[in-house]
Amino acid sequence: MSLIIHTEPSFAFVFLRLSLAVTFFAHGSQHLFGWFGGKGIRGQLTFWEEQFSIPATFGSIGIFIECVGSLAMISGFLTRLFALGIAVFIGVALFKAHWRHGYFVHGSEKKGTGVEYSMTLLLVALALVMGGGGAMSVDLWLSR
Repeated sequence: MSLIIHTEPSFAFVFLRLSLAVTFFAHGSQHLFGWFGGKGIRGQLTFWEEQFSIPATFGSIGIFIECVGSLAMISGFLTRLFALGIAVFIGVALFKAHWRHGYFVHGSEKKGTGVEYSMTLLLVALALVMGGGGAMSVDLWLSR
């Protein structure tokens, strides 16, 4: 358990953790509740299944990680674990959806977005997997 919660009291990880958590809570809210112009859970799971052959079970796990994981990460609880889940989630998105559209998010002649934004989120998630939640996190408090 100490491997999962151990973290250094660095503020660099706080900024990474909060930016990733807020971003994924917003995306998870689109997918789960239909907020911010999203499809809601039924629409999102249907879209993923039809467009990318992602079974609803795996899509549901992804949405759980986006919503619950991001809320836990805001407080710095189980940061490494949820960051790993987000890394897997965004890795699947890169492989299934974004690679075919090139590098740039905008300016591609192809419909859709490239990899630059998703790759940045993946790298932030991997940094948190390696470093933990940092200062001002439940993980730091628990590891003491």
